[in-house]
Amino acid sequence: MNNDIKIVIDAGHGGADSGALGNGLKEKDYTLLIAKYLKKRFDELGVKSILVRDTDETVSPSERVNRILNAFGNSSDVLLLSNHLNAGGGEGAEVIYALRNNDTLSNKILENLGKEGLKMRKVYQRRLPNDNTKDYYFIHRNTGNIEPVLIEYAFIDNKNDADKIKNNYERYAESVIKSVADYKGINYTSPITKDTYTVQKGDTLWNISKKFGLTVDEIKKLNNLNNNLLYIGQVLKLPNYDTATDTNITYIVQKGDTLYSIASKNGISVNDLKKYNNLTSDNLSIGQELNIPKGTSIITPSEDEIINEGSVYKVQKGDTLYGISKKFNTSVDKIKELNSLIGDILTIGTNLLIPTSSLSDIIIHKVVSGDSLWSLANKYNTTIDSIKQLNNLVSDLITIGEELQVKRNTK
Repeated sequence: MNNDIKIVIDAGHGGADSGALGNGLKEKDYTLLIAKYLKKRFDELGVKSILVRDTDETVSPSERVNRILNAFGNSSDVLLLSNHLNAGGGEGAEVIYALRNNDTLSNKILENLGKEGLKMRKVYQRRLPNDNTKDYYFIHRNTGNIEPVLIEYAFIDNKNDADKIKNNYERYAESVIKSVADYKGINYTSPITKDTYTVQKGDTLWNISKKFGLTVDEIKKLNNLNNNLLYIGQVLKLPNYDTATDTNITYIVQKGDTLYSIASKNGISVNDLKKYNNLTSDNLSIGQELNIPKGTSIITPSEDEIINEGSVYKVQKGDTLYGISKKFNTSVDKIKELNSLIGDILTIGTNLLIPTSSLSDIIIHKVVSGDSLWSLANKYNTTIDSIKQLNNLVSDLITIGEELQVKRNTK
């Protein structure tokens, strides 16, 4: 055990102090997630560490300083990692160090964050405007002799940065672990990976799913992936991932949000999301706060939810993979890969995921009184034969309430 190394881990803000807000996220939630991950990893490496807060509690500046100084004493060999998210329209990571210290650790942290894909902004010190002999931030100014580093991982009000933090905060926290290990001479070992997988060269979601006996959709939902793109070194969560250190996340409803879209992004069902927030209807309002339970079991959306979203095709009598691939202008291999199919046998009623690019011009039309194949073909600038082929219709008769897939001709 590295008995001589002492680290205080600060999760910025908390409780009534949300910190910065943006893109449906709150700073206080993710600083706590990052802090808890850091604590878990330092424990694995045998390094003494203490969390300033381990729940969503309000901590005043004076109380925060007291907890920091009382953790291991007011000594220059104590390291403080204060975790934050930025705001103000920028992009990327910044690291701020105290006037009493040098920039060695801060530069290591920024460089490692950059290697993980965050834009590297700057390492700097900041002084009080009315007294340039003192640090601007109280976390530097009032923490005695210890070595404090304030890490601004990303800009929460920048969509690109917010998505990175939401999906990859553990990777960024791990880069801080690597930096501290290098700086303090800690014997660094990679995270315990029994419930994670690190993407290797040549990996695809399909071959990873086969390796672990999962489906592509399960991996995507668990990791909040919106597409099939992977990058080397990416850490993927696998089922039974230990979420004991996770906390609930508050999501702020944005323009265009639906319960389905929010539930899908967070790997839960619409029904669970409604129950967790005591919602009696599907109506949402912009700015409304929703609690997202972390660690909830991944539940496949209901048939109605996914069909209305237009992301699947329901196998019908007479369908073959070849016929379906022609309907959606894709390939048999792509459909098999996306659905983790080994053979070509299909079952009537099965929902097949269709490659997103193939669905860009497919819409779901619910038949209403007065509709006919002729009127629908005119409405969507397509042909009667196209609608019949897409829906396996053997006649021109359609029924009120029936859902028809229609390929819109946008040319």
